Amino acid sequence: MAKFVFLSLCIFAIFISSSSRGTAISSCNGPCKSLNNCDGQLICISGKCNDDPDVGTNTCKGGGSSPTTSTPAQLTLNDFSKGGDGGGPSECDGQYHDNSERVVALSTRWYAKGSKCGKMILIRANNGKSVTAKVVDECDSINDGCANNVVDGSIAVWRALGLDTDKGRVPITWSMA
Repeated sequence: MAKFVFLSLCIFAIFISSSSRGTAISSCNGPCKSLNNCDGQLICISGKCNDDPDVGTNTCKGGGSSPTTSTPAQLTLNDFSKGGDGGGPSECDGQYHDNSERVVALSTRWYAKGSKCGKMILIRANNGKSVTAKVVDECDSINDGCANNVVDGSIAVWRALGLDTDKGRVPITWSMA
């Protein structure tokens, strides 16, 4: 009997330690240990997922349990094709992407060490149009001078939104799709 109790306690301890490693995605005020633990545009502040004060998100105001609003950002233009201004292949999949694909790179904080790779985001322009795009890369805010509020979109994203690519930078909002 003592062996059974000891074995049960060991299994329980393993279950508890594996479930509290901080790999789960948490919503507003949920527990977190790193940027990767928070849903959408939320960041980990003092062990709880909350709005990002640097970019003005307001998803947790009002006590909601999941993000419901969009984050303000600047849409910039990027050529993700081989030889384009995006540089090397995309970080998420190690590949180049044709200009006809709706793909984006997110600022370092939003990219969250790759946790957004392959996920779809919804981008809304001020003209009322919106489009979904796939996250394939990071716009490095630490080493490459990318601002911390950038969604770097392909030509296809700009065209789907009906935006003038000559502007190079326009205000938008985005959220997880």
